[in-house]
Amino acid sequence: MSQTAHPVKGWTFLTNHAHVLLAIARDPTARLRDVAEHVGITERAAQAIVADLEAAGYLQHERVGRRNQYTLNPAGRFRHPAEADHSIGELLDLFTGTSVT
Repeated sequence: MSQTAHPVKGWTFLTNHAHVLLAIARDPTARLRDVAEHVGITERAAQAIVADLEAAGYLQHERVGRRNQYTLNPAGRFRHPAEADHSIGELLDLFTGTSVT
């Protein structure tokens, strides 16, 4: 994944949770170290976010050899009431360009 040439300062439209979810959608066998680097957060923060996403049912992991293989749940709904009628699969489709629904 390429980083932008001009890092964004301040706020962004997507949260780190969304960025981690998208990074995993693009590479379901990515190491959390690589996900963290791609998102621009610490590995510990990436671990906490993945734990949040797993606890909420957005993804699950399975140990395959020495790595984790992540499976996303595209039917998961957005948590905020304003977007609760949309699935995260729609977000994944929009940003990854591949249908995961």
